[in-house]
Amino acid sequence: MKTIISKIAFILCVLLISSKANAQCDTIANACVKNLTNQYISDGQQYRALLLDKEVAEFHATFYGGSQYRIAACSGLTDGNLTFELYDKERNLLFSNADQMNSPYWDFKFTNTMEVTMEAKLNKTSSTSGCAVLLISFKQ
Repeated sequence: MKTIISKIAFILCVLLISSKANAQCDTIANACVKNLTNQYISDGQQYRALLLDKEVAEFHATFYGGSQYRIAACSGLTDGNLTFELYDKERNLLFSNADQMNSPYWDFKFTNTMEVTMEAKLNKTSSTSGCAVLLISFKQ
């Protein structure tokens, strides 16, 4: 009987923590949308990850040649809390917002269609845990 009660308590704790983390990500995603001006149309996806300490979130996307994109990256309600990097298929670094003082968004124009790996990690000086949100939009 104790084993069943322990399992139920554990499941309830996991569900509670999961729903709280999801609510945090919703708040951050809504705040991050401010970086997508009306010149850009969202791709309809929100790339999210709950990060702890030195974890790195990895996302994959395809960018089409001849199009201009904006990537917005947020963690928390203030700008500069998230570092994001873009890599090509051979793991060559294409961009890092760390070189741009952790800018919360950046505009890209791709000449050729390419698959990209996006990595996001928390700024070590501002947070040790939090939700990372990346939003991708393209210019109208």
